[in-house]
Amino acid sequence: MDALDSVTHPLRGFAIGSVRLVKRCHKPDRKEFTKVAVRAAIGFVVMGFVGFFVKVIFIPINNIIVGAT
Repeated sequence: MDALDSVTHPLRGFAIGSVRLVKRCHKPDRKEFTKVAVRAAIGFVVMGFVGFFVKVIFIPINNIIVGAT
């Protein structure tokens, strides 16, 4: 019985925590959703520019190192 309890106890705790989380969750209103969407879009744009500039900087450096003729 102890082996069965060692398996069911963590599952029961996970289930209780999951139910508690779902009860606390709520659907965001328009203002909250807009705020999250704008911040995510800004993050995508910033990461895109970082990737672009890294590529722009390292392509000439790579060509100099490799010595493309």
